[in-house]
Amino acid sequence: MVAKPTVQTYHVSKVLHAPLSFAFKWCTDYREDDPRIIGSKNRRSILEKTKGRVIYTNRYKSGGKTMNAVNIVTLKPPRAWYLDSRGDEDDEIGEYRLTGLGPRRTRLDMTFVEYWKIRNYPGRAEYLSDIHRIWDKYATALEKDYRRHK
Repeated sequence: MVAKPTVQTYHVSKVLHAPLSFAFKWCTDYREDDPRIIGSKNRRSILEKTKGRVIYTNRYKSGGKTMNAVNIVTLKPPRAWYLDSRGDEDDEIGEYRLTGLGPRRTRLDMTFVEYWKIRNYPGRAEYLSDIHRIWDKYATALEKDYRRHK
């Protein structure tokens, strides 16, 4: 463990081919099977889900060890939500903001502040590549659900 966490800030944007209201509802409908969308074996347990907040835990493997994180998501409909995550490897603050780009397109802007507790944390390029890969899969699933919903 590192005595003092290393702090990194990352910004990512994605265009979603769905209206803002659908995108917000889909992105903030946290479910225990969400990790499957991105092909992850992480285990998510929803502890609380209200109109204003979601609390869940993640259990995952890293370096052969089981890791845990507790996540509190504060919902700010109709355009934003915030993540406060405390985990074994890192603590994270995430800010998610939606902007309508017309009747059927929405931009999702994400900012993550990572407080790494481990020595071998991912480099900037690796972290951003992972976030883009994950959100490309989420965007594909969201857009498929929107087409089915129409």
